[in-house]
This record gives sequence, structure tokens and C-alpha cells, in this order.
Amino acid sequence: MMLCDFFKSVLALLLITVYPVSLSAEQLLVNTGTTENIISRNKARLYFSQRLTHWPDGKSITLVVLSDDDPLHIEFSKKVLGLYPYQLRRAWDRQLFTGTGQAPITVSSEQEAREVIAATPGSLSYVSGDIQNEKIRQMEVK
Repeated sequence: MMLCDFFKSVLALLLITVYPVSLSAEQLLVNTGTTENIISRNKARLYFSQRLTHWPDGKSITLVVLSDDDPLHIEFSKKVLGLYPYQLRRAWDRQLFTGTGQAPITVSSEQEAREVIAATPGSLSYVSGDIQNEKIRQMEVK
């Protein structure tokens, strides 16, 4: 009986690690005018740290992000970009203060992010839920 309980515990632990219950920040959103469909994790990091400021077709990238302390922003930064939110903020502030870049648009909710992306050509953001708008689409990160 004890061996059966042990296997149940191991199975439960494996299921939790394979299928974690958390926000899914893997979903990058872009305005439908953007031509790229798939980007690498490294390229996503370059876009979000604003080291790359234009899409391959020459359009300017407008970042739309949640606040630094938002759980989704924290998860997205760590899981997708492999950075801590303070590292992104530091890069943005450096570019802003040296005059080499501008701060991303900060929104207070995922719905607001969707609205800004739909209205802004070349915009890039992340959400955990459905797209819910025909003017935005998902971009895959590999």
C-alpha cells in the first residue's frame, strides 16, 4: 500500500512539473501590418531590450508592456526573454536618458495592450489570454 502511495506522489509531481499551472506569457502579439510570423528567443530579447528598433521590412517597432511589477510582465521577462524585469527597465532607462531610444508604452491591463496594438502599426506586446481582435495576431517564439 505504501509503495502505491509513493508512485501516486511521484506521478503527481511529474504531472505538476510537465504541466505547470501558471500564466501563459508565451503569446506575443503584433499588429497585423507586421510581416514576421516566427522569431527566435534571442530576437525577441533584442526587440524587447530595444537593441533592434525596426522590423525587417523597415517599420519602426513600438513596444507595449505591462507595469514592471505586474505578474505577467515578470513571468514574460523571465520565461520568454530570460531577463529580469529590472534588466529591461535598466536598458530602457539608459536609452531614454542618453537620447538613443524611447520608453515603451506602459499599459495597465492586457485589454488595454490589445487596444494599443490594434491601433498602432508595428507594435509588439504579450498577453496571456485570447487575441480577441482582428487587427492583431500572434507571433510565435522559437
